[in-house]
Amino acid sequence: MRLEDEIMQKKFKSELHKLLVNIIYTGNWLNSAHSKFYKQYGLTPQQYNLLRILRGQHPNCATVNLLTERMLDKMSNASRLVEKLRKKEYVKRIECPRDRRRVEVTITNKGLKLLKEIDDIEYEKNFNNLTIKETKQLNDLLDRFRG
Repeated sequence: MRLEDEIMQKKFKSELHKLLVNIIYTGNWLNSAHSKFYKQYGLTPQQYNLLRILRGQHPNCATVNLLTERMLDKMSNASRLVEKLRKKEYVKRIECPRDRRRVEVTITNKGLKLLKEIDDIEYEKNFNNLTIKETKQLNDLLDRFRG
């Protein structure tokens, strides 16, 4: 659906102004859709992101600092997210015997299985209206936009 119809605004100052509003609107729309999607798995988007990072590190562990650096939502508290995921048995926390402040985290088989289940549905559902060529073009444009 067109942005003008979604937000009920007929005119913009310029195409650049419309682009800015469109990016903000689309980001919020995507966040809302993802929140609803992950909720059926008992996850938040931030928890899902943390699991994805840990899957990328697997079979190695990751420190909480590394998780914080790599998270998409920089406002999230990685330690709190790790604890919630630990209670669900999706991750394990390993305290370093030499430095009790240092905690390493690894994804469990249960966490890997959950991600596999989500992956099979998520990409199909969210991007079925774009071709592979359009998806690559949009990725390239967004990368250029961020500089």
